[in-house]
Amino acid sequence: MKNYGEALKYQREVAGITKLELSKRVGTSHQNISRWESGAVLPNIDFCVKLADFYGISLDELVGRDR
Repeated sequence: MKNYGEALKYQREVAGITKLELSKRVGTSHQNISRWESGAVLPNIDFCVKLADFYGISLDELVGRDR
């Protein structure tokens, strides 16, 4: 399993958007996106749901969970 920050960054890069664009689309600051992707902090579950919905994926996929 990837670390959460790497998984979040991967999904953003696959979507082809910047941190700033993502922050505007999900309602947070680009600094928060940077902190999440660096692994400094984890997004709360509400933002995880927003991110998963934005990308059209499951929460498992969002955090890079493999089965």
